[in-house]
Amino acid sequence: MLFQNREQAARLLAEKLIKYKGQNPLVLAVPRGAVPMGKIIADALDGELDVVLVRKLRAPNQPELAIGSIDETGHVYLGEYARVLRIPEEYLEAEKQRQLETLRKRRSLYTPVHPPIDPAHRIVIVVDDGIATGSTVIAALRALRAKNPAKLIVATAVAPPETLQRIEEEADEVVCLQTPTFFYAIGEFFQDFSQVSDEEVIAILKQSRTRSESGESQGQGNK
Repeated sequence: MLFQNREQAARLLAEKLIKYKGQNPLVLAVPRGAVPMGKIIADALDGELDVVLVRKLRAPNQPELAIGSIDETGHVYLGEYARVLRIPEEYLEAEKQRQLETLRKRRSLYTPVHPPIDPAHRIVIVVDDGIATGSTVIAALRALRAKNPAKLIVATAVAPPETLQRIEEEADEVVCLQTPTFFYAIGEFFQDFSQVSDEEVIAILKQSRTRSESGESQGQGNK
């Protein structure tokens, strides 16, 4: 199956997650591509939208190859490629600092309009448009698990079977629309896989927070 775009994939995922409607799930999208998807899913489930900030660590001279990932706290997950390629420690340290700086910049962009939402004791749905090696999502799951969510779910359009197996070990539930054996890049499974800008992410988060705050105000007024 070739998805028309991220929006179609998000609607299909929302259908498979509909059992969580009415349970106020927290939908955490991996920026930037998954944020529009996260909004569609959060709206469909009457949940809240936020982002989970993680970055992949790139292989030397192969920026598309993930050797691991890092979260905002500096926690690092290294995949098997890091061991197979015998990445030098000096390179790893420099790459960690580069990606941490990117995470800090993104948080400074997003936080003024949308302070992070606490995932403790919530049903948490981590959304990504597609998953290749899984290192980024695994880092996100481990960071979130430490914050004591009630349930940790991964929702994605596409991922190879071996990656899905690794993610299933970290999550309580995984919803994936496609698991192709032959997997080269996420974009090959979408007709339209246009980049999502920081400006779009900020606008979506601002709109979602305004909607959430409006709902809270109405709820308090009805008490």
